[in-house]
Amino acid sequence: MDDLIINEQLTIPGTELWFTASRSGGPGGQHANKTSSRVTLYWRPGLSAIFDDATRARVLRRLATRLDSEGVVQVNVDDARSQFQNREIARARLMELVREAIKKPRPRHATRPTRGSVERRIGEKKKRSEVKTGRNQRFDRGD
Repeated sequence: MDDLIINEQLTIPGTELWFTASRSGGPGGQHANKTSSRVTLYWRPGLSAIFDDATRARVLRRLATRLDSEGVVQVNVDDARSQFQNREIARARLMELVREAIKKPRPRHATRPTRGSVERRIGEKKKRSEVKTGRNQRFDRGD
Protein backbone atom coordinates (compact mmCIF):
# COMPACT_ATOMS: atom_id res chain seq x y z
CA MET A 1 0.00 0.00 0.00
CA ASP A 2 1.16 3.54 -0.72
CA ASP A 3 2.45 5.83 2.00
CA LEU A 4 0.07 8.57 3.17
CA ILE A 5 1.69 12.00 3.01
CA ILE A 6 0.36 14.26 5.78
CA ASN A 7 2.66 17.24 5.22
CA GLU A 8 6.28 17.93 4.27
CA GLN A 9 7.61 16.45 7.53
CA LEU A 10 5.16 13.59 8.20
CA THR A 11 4.31 10.55 6.11
CA ILE A 12 2.42 7.54 7.43
CA PRO A 13 4.05 4.40 6.02
CA GLY A 14 1.70 2.20 4.05
CA THR A 15 2.62 -0.70 6.35
CA GLU A 16 0.84 1.05 9.26
CA LEU A 17 -2.47 1.28 7.37
CA TRP A 18 -4.85 -1.51 6.53
CA PHE A 19 -8.24 -1.71 4.84
CA THR A 20 -11.24 -4.00 4.96
CA ALA A 21 -14.10 -4.00 2.49
CA SER A 22 -17.71 -4.86 3.24
CA ARG A 23 -21.09 -4.46 1.65
CA SER A 24 -22.67 -1.04 1.83
CA GLY A 25 -25.91 -0.67 3.70
CA GLY A 26 -29.11 0.89 2.46
CA PRO A 27 -30.89 0.71 -0.86
CA GLY A 28 -29.02 0.21 -4.09
CA GLY A 29 -30.42 -2.81 -5.81
CA GLN A 30 -28.38 -5.62 -7.21
CA HIS A 31 -25.07 -3.75 -7.39
CA ALA A 32 -25.03 -2.87 -3.66
CA ASN A 33 -26.11 -6.36 -2.69
CA LYS A 34 -23.32 -8.10 -4.61
CA THR A 35 -20.26 -5.86 -4.25
CA SER A 36 -18.12 -4.99 -1.25
CA SER A 37 -17.63 -1.31 -1.96
CA ARG A 38 -17.72 0.01 1.62
CA VAL A 39 -14.19 0.57 2.91
CA THR A 40 -12.88 0.83 6.46
CA LEU A 41 -9.37 2.22 6.93
CA TYR A 42 -7.55 1.35 10.17
CA TRP A 43 -4.52 3.00 11.77
CA ARG A 44 -2.88 2.85 15.22
CA PRO A 45 -1.53 6.32 16.05
CA GLY A 46 -0.17 5.18 19.43
CA LEU A 47 2.22 2.71 17.77
CA SER A 48 3.15 4.90 14.82
CA ALA A 49 6.86 5.59 14.39
CA ILE A 50 6.34 8.96 12.70
CA PHE A 51 5.65 11.04 15.84
CA ASP A 52 7.83 12.33 18.63
CA ASP A 53 6.41 11.85 22.14
CA ALA A 54 4.80 15.30 22.44
CA THR A 55 3.10 15.07 19.04
CA ARG A 56 1.94 11.50 19.72
CA ALA A 57 0.36 12.61 23.02
CA ARG A 58 -1.39 15.52 21.28
CA VAL A 59 -2.68 13.28 18.47
CA LEU A 60 -3.95 10.65 20.91
CA ARG A 61 -5.68 13.32 23.00
CA ARG A 62 -7.32 14.94 19.97
CA LEU A 63 -8.39 11.64 18.39
CA ALA A 64 -9.49 10.09 21.70
CA THR A 65 -13.17 10.06 20.70
CA ARG A 66 -12.33 8.18 17.49
CA LEU A 67 -10.10 5.51 19.07
CA ASP A 68 -11.51 2.08 19.86
CA SER A 69 -10.44 -0.04 22.87
CA GLU A 70 -7.26 -1.20 21.09
CA GLY A 71 -6.24 2.36 20.14
CA VAL A 72 -7.19 2.03 16.47
CA VAL A 73 -8.68 4.86 14.42
CA GLN A 74 -11.33 3.70 11.96
CA VAL A 75 -12.47 5.68 8.94
CA ASN A 76 -15.57 4.23 7.26
CA VAL A 77 -16.50 5.33 3.74
CA ASP A 78 -19.32 4.18 1.49
CA ASP A 79 -19.81 7.38 -0.50
CA ALA A 80 -18.95 6.00 -3.94
CA ARG A 81 -19.99 2.85 -5.80
CA SER A 82 -16.35 1.95 -6.36
CA GLN A 83 -14.15 0.37 -3.68
CA PHE A 84 -11.13 2.13 -5.17
CA GLN A 85 -12.78 5.56 -4.91
CA ASN A 86 -13.86 4.83 -1.34
CA ARG A 87 -10.25 3.90 -0.46
CA GLU A 88 -9.03 7.23 -1.79
CA ILE A 89 -11.74 9.12 0.11
CA ALA A 90 -10.83 7.24 3.31
CA ARG A 91 -7.15 8.10 2.87
CA ALA A 92 -8.04 11.78 2.33
CA ARG A 93 -10.23 11.82 5.45
CA LEU A 94 -7.53 10.23 7.59
CA MET A 95 -5.00 12.71 6.24
CA GLU A 96 -7.27 15.61 7.22
CA LEU A 97 -7.91 14.10 10.68
CA VAL A 98 -4.17 13.79 11.34
CA ARG A 99 -3.45 17.29 9.99
CA GLU A 100 -5.96 18.76 12.42
CA ALA A 101 -4.69 16.62 15.31
CA ILE A 102 -1.02 17.59 14.94
CA LYS A 103 -1.66 21.33 14.94
CA LYS A 104 -0.13 23.00 17.97
CA PRO A 105 -2.67 25.03 19.93
CA ARG A 106 -2.08 28.75 19.89
CA PRO A 107 -0.88 29.98 23.27
CA ARG A 108 -3.49 31.90 25.21
CA HIS A 109 -2.46 35.37 26.30
CA ALA A 110 -4.12 36.72 29.42
CA THR A 111 -6.16 39.84 28.79
CA ARG A 112 -7.86 42.27 31.11
CA PRO A 113 -11.45 43.42 30.74
CA THR A 114 -11.89 47.02 29.62
CA ARG A 115 -12.86 49.63 32.18
CA GLY A 116 -16.19 50.14 30.44
CA SER A 117 -17.07 46.42 30.59
CA VAL A 118 -16.19 46.29 34.29
CA GLU A 119 -18.36 49.36 34.99
CA ARG A 120 -21.27 47.89 33.03
CA ARG A 121 -21.02 44.60 34.93
CA ILE A 122 -20.91 46.36 38.32
CA GLY A 123 -23.79 48.63 37.30
CA GLU A 124 -25.93 45.62 36.33
CA LYS A 125 -25.12 43.94 39.65
CA LYS A 126 -26.16 47.06 41.58
CA LYS A 127 -29.38 47.34 39.60
CA ARG A 128 -30.20 43.71 40.29
CA SER A 129 -29.40 44.19 43.97
CA GLU A 130 -31.80 47.16 44.16
CA VAL A 131 -34.56 45.09 42.53
CA LYS A 132 -34.14 42.34 45.12
CA THR A 133 -33.89 44.82 48.01
CA GLY A 134 -37.13 46.44 46.82
CA ARG A 135 -38.87 43.06 46.99
CA ASN A 136 -37.81 42.63 50.63
CA GLN A 137 -39.07 46.06 51.68
CA ARG A 138 -42.46 45.57 50.05
CA PHE A 139 -43.25 42.43 52.07
CA ASP A 140 -41.58 43.48 55.31
CA ARG A 141 -44.31 43.71 58.00
CA GLY A 142 -42.11 45.47 60.56
CA ASP A 143 -42.78 42.93 63.34
